[in-house]
Amino acid sequence: QVQLVESGGGLVQAGGSLRLSCAASGRTFSSYHMGWFRQAPGKEREFVAAITWSGSITFYEDSVKGRFTISRDNAKNTVYLQMNSLKPEDTAVYYCAQVLNYYSDYRRMSSYGYWGQGTQVTVSS
Repeated sequence: QVQLVESGGGLVQAGGSLRLSCAASGRTFSSYHMGWFRQAPGKEREFVAAITWSGSITFYEDSVKGRFTISRDNAKNTVYLQMNSLKPEDTAVYYCAQVLNYYSDYRRMSSYGYWGQGTQVTVSS
């Protein structure tokens, strides 16, 4: 059974930084693409960033390009999201997710079959 546990959320002022972590267990972590998503109050869940199984390719939503960096450590079964220059509009619950199958398209939300419980990120102005 796949388990994903996020940590690192919190309250930060605009312009600040946070680093989210997601520890995975239950199957071979290094075989699967990983992604980060977020959901703000009253809005639908949206894609933030993704990384392929090897870490060689990353993909970002336009509004976070140049500010957020996704990375992974396959030896630690962990994926990270470094968030810099945070803005109030980044306030949301952030979720990490793992694709259902090794051949899944990491750019599509529908490819992700396993989700963490989420961690709250609040950016004050």
